[in-house]
Amino acid sequence: MKLKLSALGAGLGLLLATMPAVAHHQFTMGFDATRPITLTGTLTRVDWVHPHGWLYINARNPDGSTVNWTIEIASPNALRGRGLLRTDFPVGREVVVTGYRAKNNAPVVLGWTLMHPDGRSLPLTGPDGSDAPEREVRTSPN
Repeated sequence: MKLKLSALGAGLGLLLATMPAVAHHQFTMGFDATRPITLTGTLTRVDWVHPHGWLYINARNPDGSTVNWTIEIASPNALRGRGLLRTDFPVGREVVVTGYRAKNNAPVVLGWTLMHPDGRSLPLTGPDGSDAPEREVRTSPN
């Protein structure tokens, strides 16, 4: 009986310990799959950090004003596993980013792809463990 209770306690402890990690990677907690967006702008900063990397781009609104958007991307390890390096994201370069808007309407996006002027398209998130929808992102107004 003691062995069964110990095993149950250990299993419950393991389950509780992994819950924050699962919640952290829950796409639907912070992003809206019904609000895809495409942003064109200048890359201003790259944070190559764990557990997720971050890109920042200045993009123009239709009225001409500029907004600095925060783009959540996969971890450096996941990106390296796809053959990408920090140098693939040069600050000052004009890029096109597709992704999904934050539910709270902040200028935050879960990045899906980044396209360079030469046409190279880099995967930013997706089948590496996030549960973002696996479909093509279509252009949407800001």
